[in-house]
Amino acid sequence: MMKDKIYLKKVKFLLPSVKIDMGGFPVKQALPTQKVQQVDPFLLLHHATAKYNKNRPAKHQGVDPHPHRGFSPVTFIIQGEVRHRDSWGNDQVAKAGEVQWMHAGAGIVHSERPSEYLVASSGKQEIIQLWINSPSSKKMQPPEYIYLSKDAMPKFHSEDGKISNKLVAGRYKELRSKLKTQSELLVLWGSAEADGEQRLEIPAGFNSMLYLIKGTMKLKAYGIIEAEHLAVFGEHGNEIEMNFPEDSQFLLLCGKPLDEKVTQHGPYVMNTQTEVLEAMRDYQMGKMGILIEE
Repeated sequence: MMKDKIYLKKVKFLLPSVKIDMGGFPVKQALPTQKVQQVDPFLLLHHATAKYNKNRPAKHQGVDPHPHRGFSPVTFIIQGEVRHRDSWGNDQVAKAGEVQWMHAGAGIVHSERPSEYLVASSGKQEIIQLWINSPSSKKMQPPEYIYLSKDAMPKFHSEDGKISNKLVAGRYKELRSKLKTQSELLVLWGSAEADGEQRLEIPAGFNSMLYLIKGTMKLKAYGIIEAEHLAVFGEHGNEIEMNFPEDSQFLLLCGKPLDEKVTQHGPYVMNTQTEVLEAMRDYQMGKMGILIEE
């Protein structure tokens, strides 16, 4: 029992995802909350579902072109398909189980639409979007878009074989993601069968949190966590132990804190108010590029 007290991380906050309106697009938001503004370097976590109308063109549905600067918006496709287009010429569809990772850097304009196929089949889309802050030294780098197919993410399984973990970012034991990130991260996307269990190691000095997308999980040293809840761990300990009473899906999100001042206004995340005003001006002047959707 002494070992558990020393090594297992404890849940500091359990945050439910709450419905909000994002400019007419309903989403569930687990972060930020009034209680927890950020879990440095993680700024925001949205869980969204949408059903599309086959009687409207795909290019008129989803999220219209909009700018970003200073952080990485990352989209995990749980169900359906997402078509990403941006002002740097990227145009790509990601499907269920895949990831769209974009470092906005100095500025980029992008849209997030359903694919033509999803609209034609009146399909459902389910995504998680995560915002990861960039260190001040990387905020004005050229933007980058990276598509992670299922095969592009290294995988490992629990000892009982009932949990499959995809390594999205960072390294885990002997595995290393090919993704180049702006700061030190460990991002795992796990799928569990009923009665699966495992222990996961958390890098020393990293902030960590776990979002349960679907199902039910039991965290040792805490208890039951239900779907669409975000568990934020305290700083002590270096492992978490989980088991799953039913088929489930989760994201483990760990990152080395940046410990920098954050000034955010809408789609811009910078260090000072002046930098935010500069971002707004640069966007209006067309310096982040223009996205024309054919």
